[in-house]
Amino acid sequence: MIKPHGSSVLNPLFVMDGGQRDILKKEAENLPSVVVNSAAAANAVMLGSGYFNPLSGYMNLEDALSVAEKMTTKDGLFWPVPVMNLLEDTSAIAGASRIALRDPNVEGNPVLAIQEVTAVEEMTIEQKKQMVQQIFGTDDPAHPGVATFMSHGNFVVSGPVQVLNFSYFETEFPETFRTAYQIRDEIKAAGWEIVVAFQTRNPMHRAHEELCRMAKEDVNADGILIHMLLGKLKGGDIPADVRDASIRKMVDVYFPPNTVLITGYGFDMLYAGPREAVLHAVFRQNCGCTHLIVGRDHAGCGSYYGPFDAQTIFDLQVPQGALEIEIYKADHTAWSKKLNKVVMMGKHPDHTKEDWVMLSGTKVREMLSNGESLPEEFSRPEVAEILGQYYRSLN
Repeated sequence: MIKPHGSSVLNPLFVMDGGQRDILKKEAENLPSVVVNSAAAANAVMLGSGYFNPLSGYMNLEDALSVAEKMTTKDGLFWPVPVMNLLEDTSAIAGASRIALRDPNVEGNPVLAIQEVTAVEEMTIEQKKQMVQQIFGTDDPAHPGVATFMSHGNFVVSGPVQVLNFSYFETEFPETFRTAYQIRDEIKAAGWEIVVAFQTRNPMHRAHEELCRMAKEDVNADGILIHMLLGKLKGGDIPADVRDASIRKMVDVYFPPNTVLITGYGFDMLYAGPREAVLHAVFRQNCGCTHLIVGRDHAGCGSYYGPFDAQTIFDLQVPQGALEIEIYKADHTAWSKKLNKVVMMGKHPDHTKEDWVMLSGTKVREMLSNGESLPEEFSRPEVAEILGQYYRSLN
């Protein structure tokens, strides 16, 4: 199986031993504590799950600035996006060497992790703006990732963490949420050697379905990992439970048994385009996948990124050998009326606009909200029905 990023074995920061977890929970009752923001909570879940291997905790300001500028920590570890615990107010933890991090997304704010505090540093507004520009390629406050990052505090609290639970992800999505180490175990149990991963924050339509098939065939993969983001999204995106149901229905009806793993992970979407695509590659290498599908406008939003920027970053900015996972570069896919199937559009220059079945996301949402049927060339009827029920419930 492919090695994790940055180490020979995966080192998840979740405290596996139940007895040790109980001891730490008791300790946490007497520690200074703080309710972290949702991004920091998601970072803790990802550290605990092994997706952020080989990191040992939250980055200090020097590492965060270095990662934002050149995608490496000060010690030379390749990493595409800073992993930080940013606070607005540190008075509750002043002088503390160990603190309890409380979950903002679960009622009662239970302790999510214990952090050893190695430094508390204040980031200047100039440093914050510089970091935003480097990570997101824009400082536009209308960009959802920029807006979220700028809304966080300026105090950088760094240090190792011991993760005690997986927030709401494990309880709300028990059939879907999986840690990186659980996915590695499932891949090993299935006997898969070559595994292609598909990242999604949306339901899967015919084009996505066929893209997974194309990639599996082209790289001669043993299986497909459909890996959906379960955390916070921007307004208008479809909730995780609806996406989960539609994807499961599609796989159940249209894929052969034992060829697809449907899983999810606990992270908030960044909408950072190219940088987030690289982060997605790190996640999937840590899961044990050998290939990641990177398509048109991967992890983007609006018109902030070029359609294939998330592919070219791997050629232009990711040093050779920095990652072991390979990138499967996908063109935009759509239904061809000429060929009566889904194909990659770039491979068929003989087609005209009229030869494609193309629907905008806005048009799809409008049709579903009005109870209209989507063309079968665009969406499987079983998937369209699940989505239609959701949109009709909003009216």
